Amino acid sequence: MRKLFSAVSGVVLFTFLFAGAAFAASEFGINGSTTILPFAQSTAEAFMSMYPEARISVSGGGSGNGAKALIDGTIEIAMMSRPMRESEYEDANADGVNPLEHIVAVDCIVPIVHPSNPVADLTTEQLREIYAGNITNWREVGGNDERIAVIGRDTSSGTFEIWNEIIMQGTPVTPRALIVASAGALLQTIANNPLAIGYDGLGYVDPTLVKGLSIDGVTGTPETARSNAIVTSRMLFMYTDGEPTGAIKDYLDFLVSDDGQVYVAREGFVTLR
Repeated sequence: MRKLFSAVSGVVLFTFLFAGAAFAASEFGINGSTTILPFAQSTAEAFMSMYPEARISVSGGGSGNGAKALIDGTIEIAMMSRPMRESEYEDANADGVNPLEHIVAVDCIVPIVHPSNPVADLTTEQLREIYAGNITNWREVGGNDERIAVIGRDTSSGTFEIWNEIIMQGTPVTPRALIVASAGALLQTIANNPLAIGYDGLGYVDPTLVKGLSIDGVTGTPETARSNAIVTSRMLFMYTDGEPTGAIKDYLDFLVSDDGQVYVAREGFVTLR
């Protein structure tokens, strides 16, 4: 068995290669949300260790890119941190693809700042005004007299779309915002900038690097995510072309099983149960 690792432009790829013809029937690709990427990688590795004939590639390029790849037929599973859009279903159906939704985990989006920032809570309205560029100084929301560096995600990101829907409610993001291409890149940007604010999935909120803020007095936790107590709670999805069969079905069954959900929790995300 040979393991290949590549990290290029924020995309991580794991592939296990096996000798012999048996693995060919168990070969499939997963692409999409960088939020889901960590536990998709770990569950794929665990699955392949149990089924050595399997060959799975996992890459992250954003929910929108995952949907496009499923529609184009270049992968078998699309990871998405938002529900598939009606327009994506229409494009898929036009190409003879029938996207089927599988809920694989729970999450909530958490505003994050540098650990040195004294601000601990922001309201939904304050977050909207910050991202719209109407609040530009931390002093206006109880922080230090310093400018706010706004960091956001690109439009192919499912995290951006959920943030845009729930927090921004259609208000445009300030053109002064720095846009990054992945959840990991956003985390590192905030960790390196004491003036910055961003938002990430709960599993990316590493307290050794950043500080998570509560929203309207509600802290992002597994409990508040599952109960929808925090306004940014969401489901995390994988999509297949119709009912999965063979190794794809076996992998998805493993992922949502108690054993598979252990890896979801291990990566800091919220299990289904």
